Amino acid sequence: MMSSCWQVSFYPQNAEIMKFEDFLENFFEVNACNYSDDGMDEYVGYSDNDFDEQKMLAFAEAMDVILPKYEISYLESQNWLKDYVIKFSPFEVEDFLIYGVHEETKPETTKIPLKIYAATAFGSDHPTTRACLKAISELYHNGYVAKNILDIGTGSGILSLASLKLWKESNVIATDIDEEAVWVTRQNAVDNNEQNSITCEVSDGYAAGIIAENAPYDLILSNILARPLIEMASSLSSSLKQGGYCILSGFVDEQVDWVVENHTKEGLKLVKLYEIDNWRAALMEKI
Repeated sequence: MMSSCWQVSFYPQNAEIMKFEDFLENFFEVNACNYSDDGMDEYVGYSDNDFDEQKMLAFAEAMDVILPKYEISYLESQNWLKDYVIKFSPFEVEDFLIYGVHEETKPETTKIPLKIYAATAFGSDHPTTRACLKAISELYHNGYVAKNILDIGTGSGILSLASLKLWKESNVIATDIDEEAVWVTRQNAVDNNEQNSITCEVSDGYAAGIIAENAPYDLILSNILARPLIEMASSLSSSLKQGGYCILSGFVDEQVDWVVENHTKEGLKLVKLYEIDNWRAALMEKI
């Protein structure tokens, strides 16, 4: 149970987005982006009661980040993650219906239900998640068989679980740099009866030994941010089997060429680009 928190809303129209996103990821416990078609994107950071504005300013200065206009609010709650962050409505995308643990009953559906508790690994209703789920479904329905799957930056584990529901004989290695995300993924695996098919570990990128031990992979999932995707492109390629696929997301339209070109240099080709709002996901094949 987590009590009240501070919310800081930023409006970075002219900020260096990649550096600013790195700042958010490193300073706040939870952060989100509310994309707007009018260009007035809102980035939100959530912090517990130890939040100090001067510490935030000093942290930004140390990272050489000029903070855009921001507003600070105090959110009163017995559990701010549940009340303000993860209470998303059930939604359907391709083969799946995603619903949160806060729902009193499982929604009626003809699709595959996935029950998700997000906690600090929230983002289950984000456009990048939806785009990745579309790519997973299409890859499955096109006849591809993925038995050995790696999920880098698993978050809530939603992509891992979706993959396991489609490729029923598969196994997944799911990792995240955040221990909370690993805990959440393990719990979500239990809630969806997939705990025997998924191994969740803490890892900074591809550093964990379990990743190399189980390589090469038929499918690699990585819904994070543009910069770490690019930094790990070589590791992804060496971990993916010839003819295998990867699904990459967490970047916007302006970053597509940057992400795709750096993976092309590592022996991959773009198969399809998925677009939801200004967010993008790329399905790529190792050739």
